[in-house]
Amino acid sequence: MAPDIGQRAPDFEMATDGGGTVSLAGLAGRKVVLYFYPRDDTPGCTKEACGFRDSHPDFSGLDAVVVGVSRDSVAKHDKFKAKYDLPFTLASDGDGSVCESYGTWVEKSMYGRKFMGIERATFLIDETGVIRNVWRKVKVNGHVDSVLEAVGAV
Repeated sequence: MAPDIGQRAPDFEMATDGGGTVSLAGLAGRKVVLYFYPRDDTPGCTKEACGFRDSHPDFSGLDAVVVGVSRDSVAKHDKFKAKYDLPFTLASDGDGSVCESYGTWVEKSMYGRKFMGIERATFLIDETGVIRNVWRKVKVNGHVDSVLEAVGAV
């Protein structure tokens, strides 16, 4: 079952761009914007990432860290991050376990074909690890502004 507002965020540890790792425990004491997206370097995902990039100083000013999550490899994340000068962490959920624990690995359909994929979603986690807001089935336009507003209210 997918976690919801007011619940403890599922813990995670994932490999990241640049050969690092990121964990929820390691981010304790900071607000975390954990956003799930389908694939690196596709139109919607690029637009969303660039939105978070452009607002990065605003998130940092609110002591919030942004972490993007997809099932792409660390190598793909490295290329995506370099191509668009992304200043935040991209985490690789290669086995899909984090997507499963956050309820973002869902059945999708396109052109009548059903398949499993990542539902674009964002979770705002407070300094104590509690989920304060959830956006599911995200539409990219205006999304980063909504998240930033919510971060400022936490």
